[in-house]
Amino acid sequence: MSEAPTPDLASWLAALTQTSALVELAALAACVGLAWLLSSLVARALDVPGRTANSIMFGRRIVDGVLFPALLLCLTYLARKGVAHLVPLALFKIALPVLVSLLVIRLGVKVLQAAFSETALVRLLERTISWVAWLAMVLWVSGLLPLVMEELDQISWSVGGSTLSVRKIIEGSLTAGLVLILSLWISSTIEAKVLRNATGGELSLRKAVSNAARALLMFVGLLLALSAVGIDLTALSVLGGAIGVGIGFGLQKLAANYVSGFVILAERSMRIGDNVRVDGYEGRITEINARYTVIRSLSGGESIVPNEILITTRVENLTLADSQLWQSTDVSVGYDSDVDQVMQLLLQAAQSQPRVLADPAPAVTLMAFGADGLEFRLGYWIGDPENGFNNLRSSINLEILRLLRQHRIEIPYPQRVIHQANHGPQSHLAA
Repeated sequence: MSEAPTPDLASWLAALTQTSALVELAALAACVGLAWLLSSLVARALDVPGRTANSIMFGRRIVDGVLFPALLLCLTYLARKGVAHLVPLALFKIALPVLVSLLVIRLGVKVLQAAFSETALVRLLERTISWVAWLAMVLWVSGLLPLVMEELDQISWSVGGSTLSVRKIIEGSLTAGLVLILSLWISSTIEAKVLRNATGGELSLRKAVSNAARALLMFVGLLLALSAVGIDLTALSVLGGAIGVGIGFGLQKLAANYVSGFVILAERSMRIGDNVRVDGYEGRITEINARYTVIRSLSGGESIVPNEILITTRVENLTLADSQLWQSTDVSVGYDSDVDQVMQLLLQAAQSQPRVLADPAPAVTLMAFGADGLEFRLGYWIGDPENGFNNLRSSINLEILRLLRQHRIEIPYPQRVIHQANHGPQSHLAA
């Protein structure tokens, strides 16, 4: 024989068949509409219409963030207090647990999405939060939650001088998870505020502040989480000493890279967006992390350089004080060419390219009297080195070739004089 439903569940089911359920349904609908309206007004007031995927409070849409279920839960609780004096409650007793579970799921999922990139582990954590929240809601509504918790409290064992039970472990784990989620939320909010509208060296400094704030909050959150589980924090002193010895002997390079990363971000000798040359590798800094720096070459390849190398070796920063870079190309013409005309044509070839800066202006110099012709050098400045060097040099060389051919100016071939000496009947060639 099947057991009869619990008294609370039976009373809810009976109340759902009454006309008073319509009053509760109307009140819940009014709470939903009011929560949506308030969320929209807050979004407009803060000038964040909720279209960004990383917005925890608003999400992609107004109803996709944490603010909407939080307001709906508060309004539903207030409406429950008012309706309780008019009609017997049924829907509200179910709606409140559902909204609490929805708020927990939305908070956990949105914080994980904002703090971490989407990976298999993050998706697993999101599904775990959803299953735990809905399972707790079902047990709450059915009235089985207190009974289950009492049974879990009976399963206990002694560890040292303390007694642990399954209930304490579950409650401690939930508390630890909540503390860590709140820490991630605060750190994500700080990172979004700090990195907003930051560029160049300012971006590097703000990123250092963001990384330090996240590490500090995660460390404090971890300590609070361990304390909530029931772990004595004084026992970690031995572990801390062992970690210190390990860093001193086995993790010297790793520690040096992390320290170097914070030094680079703090002193701003290299910033995100700078063009640098390290050990013959040239490229643009796209990312500065705590342990390594990513340098992207003009060919599209990326090099991961440990931060210690950037501190201990010579690094040529092409755009530290100024983003303008100087380039040059060499041209040889025949000795019978008009020097003034050649110099004018070379300037014209450089000025025809929109990437070449007008100030400082391009310049042409006669470098040498070569063995095959007059050697000129065309120098010019560019302000966007991130767009490439060789493509601009190729365009200028093509324009130089076109102009010289158009004006019939000779580009000489290498010339060699061959002397022939006769010594009687035999002869040989000497170069």
